[in-house]
Amino acid sequence: MTAPLWAWLATLAVFGVLITLDLVFTRNAGQGLRTSAILSGLWIAAGLAFGVVLWLWQGGDWAGQYYAGYLLEKALSVDNIFVFVLLFTSLAIPAEAQRRVLYLGVLGALVLRGGFIAAGGALIDHISWIFYVFGAMVLVAGARMLRPEPVGAGDRNLTVRAMRRVLPITSVDAGDRFFTRVDGKIMATTLFVALVAIETTDLVFALDSIPAVFGVTRNLFIVFTSNAFAVLGLRALYFLLAGSMNRFRYLKQGLAVLLVFIGVKMLISPVVHLPVTVSLAVIVGVVGGAVGASLWHERRDRRDRRDRASGPGEHSEREKRPVPG
Repeated sequence: MTAPLWAWLATLAVFGVLITLDLVFTRNAGQGLRTSAILSGLWIAAGLAFGVVLWLWQGGDWAGQYYAGYLLEKALSVDNIFVFVLLFTSLAIPAEAQRRVLYLGVLGALVLRGGFIAAGGALIDHISWIFYVFGAMVLVAGARMLRPEPVGAGDRNLTVRAMRRVLPITSVDAGDRFFTRVDGKIMATTLFVALVAIETTDLVFALDSIPAVFGVTRNLFIVFTSNAFAVLGLRALYFLLAGSMNRFRYLKQGLAVLLVFIGVKMLISPVVHLPVTVSLAVIVGVVGGAVGASLWHERRDRRDRRDRASGPGEHSEREKRPVPG
């Protein structure tokens, strides 16, 4: 089950226009936090509007599947940001260069994910039991996400370590170039290392997130468009959230619970069929609960720090004051 060719071509054209507008807006409006907030809001609005178009075109079933897939991918993409922050910090990539790396990385990730989605759909069509393998992969991914430390970041990233062994890499500041000449020898820059590391990291995440979306819908058109809208807004979301990732302390646990739910749903699908509305409700509830709990915990910590900063002397002075009457 998928969309006709004209729908694919029209959607790809829309993505081309949105990417062009993103570039133009970024160039004209600057690179600040306000720009990132506006762009992130516009990408989210575009993703939600696409669901409305699906609703008008194919009805509530397609729209519900799309929204469930989009929200799932959007939530899981936040986990990419955790790793990107660590990668850029460990490789000392300046903010301006980060934007170029993320732009090219997002476009490359979209192409790679498109190929992965096509391969996954073909496998499900021809090897029916592979769906349950995907379910097991999603279940294991959820359990793995419960580990306390992020995997594959910074100098511990396998891609970074492998590239340092096989490529001549220089730490010389080469601006926004991926390769530079040092003493007559062409060498890769840390910017190129960051780009390749981001591409491979996203591919690793895609091995978890795309099977999870197949747990919501097997419609390749919906799987691809939900992925595309989530991934294309990742660059703006990164610069909006990168400085405040520590505020969402329970988000990884929430995402882990979400993946476990999707994995179990896929494995029990021959016995128990859960409608897409249940998946949508669980995604919204778990992610919203994790974000809400994180913000509540941060507010409580801030209040405790304020109370400790006031010191015991202030409390004792209050107690010594005479009570009126």
